Amino acid sequence: MIKYKESVTQSAEYLRLALPLMTKQAAAFHPLSYAIWYEYVAGINRPLKAAVDEQTANGAVLNEATVVSLYQKFISELDEETATRVRAGFQEVLAGMSQSAAEAGSQASQFGSALEQWTEDMGAAPIGGLVGGLDKLLGNTRQMQGAISSLNKQLDDSQQKIEQLRIEVDRAREDALADGLTGLVNRKGFDLALDACLSSCDPDQRGPSLLMTDIDHFKLVNDTYGHLFGDKVIKAVSQILKDNVKGKDTAARYGGEEFVILLPDTPIEGAKSLAEKIRSTIERSRIRRTETNEEIARVTVSLGVAAYCPGESATEFIQRVDSALYESKHGGRNLVTLAAAGGKGAKPAVGNKK
Repeated sequence: MIKYKESVTQSAEYLRLALPLMTKQAAAFHPLSYAIWYEYVAGINRPLKAAVDEQTANGAVLNEATVVSLYQKFISELDEETATRVRAGFQEVLAGMSQSAAEAGSQASQFGSALEQWTEDMGAAPIGGLVGGLDKLLGNTRQMQGAISSLNKQLDDSQQKIEQLRIEVDRAREDALADGLTGLVNRKGFDLALDACLSSCDPDQRGPSLLMTDIDHFKLVNDTYGHLFGDKVIKAVSQILKDNVKGKDTAARYGGEEFVILLPDTPIEGAKSLAEKIRSTIERSRIRRTETNEEIARVTVSLGVAAYCPGESATEFIQRVDSALYESKHGGRNLVTLAAAGGKGAKPAVGNKK
């Protein structure tokens, strides 16, 4: 789930592009503002870019309230402690760069003045005086070189600091988007993945497929064996889902005993086959009590499968696959049901009624 995968060189270039855009706004230089413009210039957050373009149309600028709103809606996943550390680190980077740039600018100004003075002296001073002026000019040149060298070193240090901040943000982002019990992506992470997937869909190409699954009679499992055992069942099902996703696929815990799998590059027939494989694998699995090694009654799942219909919203897409899951649950459970396009009803289920 690492979002920012740019190299140090790329991230430094995005910094160069982002800073001029930040200076045109009515918001202060802080991590929230930088995150917005970083993702904007990097082209990695299309919904954010569209919102920023809309907000800045006709020469309008972003104020503090707008920046906070954009950040919370399109980017925010950091806890407050991490955000504070990143804010302090970013301010440190900006302060160091500002100081080095000011020193280099001062040295450049002195060098320019010395050069002008030496040029004037050339027309009036004797040769001996010119030699003295040349020595002074050489001294100023060395100071100028030292200032430039210091600025370059500060820029290198700043790049390293920015890379450290990026790694910290990535780590915090992963933690914020992971489900603590299963290690799968959580609901928020899934929502972000689905939004990103749908925003990049080519209208002329086949869209993604979506699976939604629910553990059958899970309340009975909790009531019979306790919540700790229920957690063990959830983790076992999660592991099977992990084992059956790859590449760009996203398996997530959607809530409680419900899970979703987003398949960006899988057509509906492939998605249905995967759902049936998951159903049968879980049906054949057995979960035992740790303390007694006692085999517990079979655990099964019901699944719904849907292919994305061009033009529908994420909510409509999820509602269709949820309706297909509903058909499986009320058709006997331990079933896979394929949703019809456009929400016109689910197709007959496959699997074993139990």
